[in-house]
Amino acid sequence: MALILFVAEGKDAPLEWRAPSNENMTRASTTVSKIIRAPRHAVYKACLDADALAKWRVPDNMTARVHVFEAREGGTYRMSLTYRDPKQSPGGKTSEDTDTFQGRFVELVPDEKIMEAIEFESHEPGFAGEMKMTMRLADADGGTDVTILCENLPAGIRPEDNENGHPPIPAEAGCSSRDRLGSS
Repeated sequence: MALILFVAEGKDAPLEWRAPSNENMTRASTTVSKIIRAPRHAVYKACLDADALAKWRVPDNMTARVHVFEAREGGTYRMSLTYRDPKQSPGGKTSEDTDTFQGRFVELVPDEKIMEAIEFESHEPGFAGEMKMTMRLADADGGTDVTILCENLPAGIRPEDNENGHPPIPAEAGCSSRDRLGSS
């Protein structure tokens, strides 16, 4: 964790180390969208299935482990993503090669919307704070239009990394595991 030396006013004031405050950090938003060749119900169902989630909601260079999963409005989940090759890891948010996060299902509208509140487990102030992710599903020619809006991104996550790192489309919904939301 980065620390800042804080110098208090006055000649006898002690020096102390403090973590930087998040209050001045920018909180960005990103949106990605893609047409998926599957019905809305199949996509919605795959998003609320822990086993399916562990297979598709993970970047190609990582593996996933779901620790807790309560697929209901108000329900929580906890998940870890670990780099397959720790030598290629840019450094995880939780440890050298792992990102662990907790989520809560804020709103579930069957076959239409999934809203989640997500927090990374990290000692780094740049990854602190709650991020909101809203997935909207709509009918489209040949399938489902999936749009994901991520709001209040932690300052340590670059918006372009967030857009490029969105999970692959569920194979259970009839799509290739390499078909990513951020790709065209």
